[in-house]
Amino acid sequence: MAAILIVEDEAQVLLLAESYLEENGHQTFSASTSAEALAILEGEQPIDVLFTDLGLREELQAGLELAKSAVERHPGLKVLYTTGQVVTDGMRALFVERSAMLPKPYSVEQLLAALTTLGVSHPAQRDPTA
Repeated sequence: MAAILIVEDEAQVLLLAESYLEENGHQTFSASTSAEALAILEGEQPIDVLFTDLGLREELQAGLELAKSAVERHPGLKVLYTTGQVVTDGMRALFVERSAMLPKPYSVEQLLAALTTLGVSHPAQRDPTA
C-alpha cells in the first residue's frame, strides 16, 4: 500500500482519483491547492507519491512548483503529474526526477500503470491469471 497525496482543484476528478486508488489498496490524502498539499506533506503521515495536476487554480504551472518544493523537502518522494493540456518539452524539462506524466482523461488502468512505472505496487489488484 502506498500513501498518495492527490492535488486536484476539480472536485469530481479528485473524488474519482481517490476512489480508483482506494479501491486498489492505497491510502489517499487530498488537497485542492499547493498550500494545502504542503501542509499535508509536513504532517506526521509519510507520503510516498505526490499525484498533482500541473495547473491548479492559483497558477497555470503550480503543480511543477509544488513538486519541486515537495521533493526538496522530501527527497524520496515520487511524483505523478497529470493535466488535460498539451505538455511541451520545455515543461517536461522541469519535471522532477522519479516522476511520470498521466494525461487527462485517464482510466483506472492508466492511473495504476503510471504508478507502476514509478515502482508503486497495487495490493488490491487481482492477478489476471488466477
